[in-house]
Amino acid sequence: MKTLLTTSLKPFHTFGIDVDAKQIIEAHCAEDFLSVWRDYADEPKLILGEGSNLLFCQSYDGVVVLNRLKGIDVDETATAWRLHVAGGENWHELVRWTVEQNMPGLENLALIPGLVGSAPIQNIGAYGVELNERCEYVDVLMLETGDVVRMSADECEFGYRDSVFKGRLKDKAIIVAVGLLLPKVWVPVIGYGALSELSEQSELTALDVFNKVCDIRNEKLPNPAVIGNAGSFFKNPVVSKSQADALAVQHDKMPRFAVSDDHVKLAAGWLIDQCGLKGFRVGGAAVHDKQALVLTNLENASAEDVVALAKHVVDTVESKFGVSLEHEVRFMGAHAETTLEAVCQH
Repeated sequence: MKTLLTTSLKPFHTFGIDVDAKQIIEAHCAEDFLSVWRDYADEPKLILGEGSNLLFCQSYDGVVVLNRLKGIDVDETATAWRLHVAGGENWHELVRWTVEQNMPGLENLALIPGLVGSAPIQNIGAYGVELNERCEYVDVLMLETGDVVRMSADECEFGYRDSVFKGRLKDKAIIVAVGLLLPKVWVPVIGYGALSELSEQSELTALDVFNKVCDIRNEKLPNPAVIGNAGSFFKNPVVSKSQADALAVQHDKMPRFAVSDDHVKLAAGWLIDQCGLKGFRVGGAAVHDKQALVLTNLENASAEDVVALAKHVVDTVESKFGVSLEHEVRFMGAHAETTLEAVCQH
């Protein structure tokens, strides 16, 4: 465990908003987390990976704990590779490493920012693949008992950008490791978006898919090291089939993806783009001019700038399409997680 001298959170989240915490501590093992929870029992506490899916709405009046758990173990069987990965490992570097080691299956999830321990919380997904399809188990530290418990993928209650860790286990459990199962029989997933171009290749490899995903994401998404952002700011909304059908009458080019017999997923970025909001600014915050799903810290934006911009986007899409956008980025208040709606009421 290491207590940092700085209290500035600006370097520890990709939006780069200039806010502070009372204290910032690095945790290098499960026992470090327990020590913090014991020593700072009365303080608000926040676990931070790379802060790639977080907007600090104000300075944090508590202790921020940086996840620094490391290690990757591989168990090879006749039919699969089983990976046990510590929660503090970088997600994209894990994906890159598995591709380099000829262990395919994660390549569609390349360049998703954040740590391995954050992946199950959001049930990250991209280009037709979601984490739950590759996840075998999640090891969690139960803060009440101090025990590390292994939860099966079913017990994690994965949903679209959702899991039990956003529900009943929120603030009660810390993900210390993730178990991934990568079958040796590789079936490329290339039916989503620009990846379909790869279908013309005769001998397709996981590296081909990995490189294509990286190219697409680098073309559309700004590098947080250059322009502060938290990736996709809004979830793709799921609406009733009847509502989608009605919208399609007026907007025949509207992207839509069936998720069940009576529900359809719409593309939030397309909806925002159709409202003419690419490049729209509030103070130092802006809708990215290449990918409308991304809100950016273009020029020393304040948290208030980003919140006001997010509200304008939500209100505009609601007015034009009758569709309510929900933010995928987590909003953090002074003491606990909050929502755009709650922040705007104050």
